[in-house]
Amino acid sequence: MRQGPLAGRYPAAAAMVMFALIPYLALSAAIGPVTPIIGRDLHISPETMSVGSGMANAAYAAGTVIAVQFAQLLRQRRMMLLYVTLLVIGSVLAAAAQNPAMFIAGHVLQGLCTSLLLIAAVPPLALSFGVEKLRSTAVIMSMCIFGAVSLGPAIGGFQAEAHAWRPLFWVVAAISAAALVLALLTFEDTPPADPSAPRSPLTIGLAAAGSVAAFFGASELLTHKFLEVRTVGLLAGGLALIVLLIVSQYRAKRPLLTIRTMLTSTIPVAGIVLALFAAAASISATALTATLLADRYGPLHAGLLYLPELAGAVLTAVMLGVVVNKRALQYLPLAGMVALAAGIAVFRIQLPPTQALTLIGSGLIGIGLGATVAPALFAAGFSLPAATLQRVFAIVELLRAVAAFMVAPVFAHFAVTVGGDVRTGTGIALWIGLGLAIAGAVVPVLIYVLGGARPETPELERFMGGEGPAWHSPKLLAAARKRAARWRLAEASVQS
Repeated sequence: MRQGPLAGRYPAAAAMVMFALIPYLALSAAIGPVTPIIGRDLHISPETMSVGSGMANAAYAAGTVIAVQFAQLLRQRRMMLLYVTLLVIGSVLAAAAQNPAMFIAGHVLQGLCTSLLLIAAVPPLALSFGVEKLRSTAVIMSMCIFGAVSLGPAIGGFQAEAHAWRPLFWVVAAISAAALVLALLTFEDTPPADPSAPRSPLTIGLAAAGSVAAFFGASELLTHKFLEVRTVGLLAGGLALIVLLIVSQYRAKRPLLTIRTMLTSTIPVAGIVLALFAAAASISATALTATLLADRYGPLHAGLLYLPELAGAVLTAVMLGVVVNKRALQYLPLAGMVALAAGIAVFRIQLPPTQALTLIGSGLIGIGLGATVAPALFAAGFSLPAATLQRVFAIVELLRAVAAFMVAPVFAHFAVTVGGDVRTGTGIALWIGLGLAIAGAVVPVLIYVLGGARPETPELERFMGGEGPAWHSPKLLAAARKRAARWRLAEASVQS
């Protein structure tokens, strides 16, 4: 078996994952402040920039499903090298862009390759180095996804203050190139996960078409009314295709994604619901308040006001590492939703928020986001066999991406068009976000109660050894069904 000189060494493999994931995820949050500068230099209209960012996010969402298919049928590490190479090409295209087509093509390629690498690289990193490294992997994953996003506004503000954008994109290209070097050094030619797995072009087609339609419709809200075919029509149509994807995989005899197993089990369903509510509420709150502050402060000043989000993300990443092998892992997402609701409530006290309120609110939202999605993802993954971890990550990330990247433009449009002015509309939208955060805490608890689930200490040795799930997850609504059955028996006995 061919191997690189650093194959099997955890620090190098972990660094490769970090360098592969951080660039685009940080860029997705940093691009806002420099968007006008990019548009001016490359003669790209605001509408075209919005559509380009939407298509990059759509590629990220669809890539999660594509990566699962390729992992089943093709040699995974060879595909990983291809993904990183394409990421470097996309990053160079975007950084050196001379026209709109070149920039958008590069940015879309960045989004696609990042999700391909997330599914191809993170589960093997979690499973290949034993229980002793799982804590480190949990911290790294949380920092890559949420720490990078929380750092974005400050980076974007720094670049906007300098009236430049190419240095940011060239730094991203350099980090991507470092990921490629590490991918070569850690190469280990592993076989496909399941060469006999079914080929699912319909599944990939539904994921791609649904993501493109939904994100295109959401991006068009920048310049078009909500009740138009090109906005709400495409948005609703795209969501319908994603729902059709879930239904078709649920009913399939040999599915590509483990939809049936996940959606009939209490803990995975609770985790998915919580992750969706958290992603929608947190991203929308940050984007809405940042828009109001942009008129009051310069881009760097405004970006620094959101830097406590990074501190919150770092804190919760460390917390995740501490509790990943404890029953407290299942309590952490609930605590995160409480922090998220508190952060949105702080933003809502005064609009635009003062500097002090912004610092406090952004810190709470950073804690909330970091303590919800990643822990909920691990909780869902531990409820199923380790062999399905890539598929679990793919499902959760597909749905999370839709909630995070698509809902934000809808809320932004709502804030501008409802209430008569931006401040009033933003206030109403923040109330909705607060409602989402509260629902994200209450609904999963109800799912636990109705299913009869109880927090347990995960049996990680059993999970990592491929012997079964790390803990027991009852069937969905199992406890409610048992109570209903007892009531029916009691009624039957009384009648007899």
